[in-house]
Amino acid sequence: MAEEPAAQSYPTRWKRPPVLLTHPLWRKVILFGGLVYLVLALQTVEVDWQRVYLGLERGWRFVQGFLVPDFTSRWNDIYAGLMESLTMTVTSTVAGILISVPIGIGAARNLAPAPVYLACRGIITVSRSFQEVIIAILLVAMFGFGPFAGFLTLAFATIGFLSKLLAEEIEDCDRSQIEAIRATGASWWQVVNYAVQPQVMPRLVGLSLYRLDINFRESAVIGIVGAGGIGATLNTAIDRYEYDSAGAVLIIIIAIVLVVEYSSSYIRRWVQ
Repeated sequence: MAEEPAAQSYPTRWKRPPVLLTHPLWRKVILFGGLVYLVLALQTVEVDWQRVYLGLERGWRFVQGFLVPDFTSRWNDIYAGLMESLTMTVTSTVAGILISVPIGIGAARNLAPAPVYLACRGIITVSRSFQEVIIAILLVAMFGFGPFAGFLTLAFATIGFLSKLLAEEIEDCDRSQIEAIRATGASWWQVVNYAVQPQVMPRLVGLSLYRLDINFRESAVIGIVGAGGIGATLNTAIDRYEYDSAGAVLIIIIAIVLVVEYSSSYIRRWVQ
């Protein structure tokens, strides 16, 4: 009788082959070099351990104030700062969305001609090149302390954020729907309205709500440099070592962010 061929052995686990560094020696060399660089970099960090030890007591006092917040002693200041932040957040988000939509459409390669595409991409690049705090410092120096500088800062940041993501979403649209609308002899505006808008609207609503959340949190940061809002109240409370009032401000910020976060999912579902 003929002997049966030996059973072939197959690997029981599959491992994705490397894409960039195929040779295992190079991977080990780069990993070792990264670890050496990390150790050397950590040695250059100067840490004042005595200052850290003294700061632990202040940190613990802040935690105690956060656990026992005081909403009554400085409620008038907290309320005024909160309303200022909400006003800045809503108005800057709305203004940023109204400006971002045409810029995002112009920055989409599949809809805009080359000159418009390059101009809109340049606007997005400039808006994304600077952190909100830097813009806030510049605008506070130009227009003075107050919420107007904060409004301009948040609107400027919204344009760079929303325009870029909207342009990428438009470029990822299903081309068959766009070509089908174009085949009917539709104009450019009709293509945008009937082929692009239904595909990107849920994403645009989600991004707008996400940016609303970001703008409210950023209003607490730029307020520290004089751009108004709840951040100025928080900074004043910390400077006065009123950690219970600072804890109350932080709890209010967390509560509002949670409300926006949970409501955004329902709004996106309703739009879809």
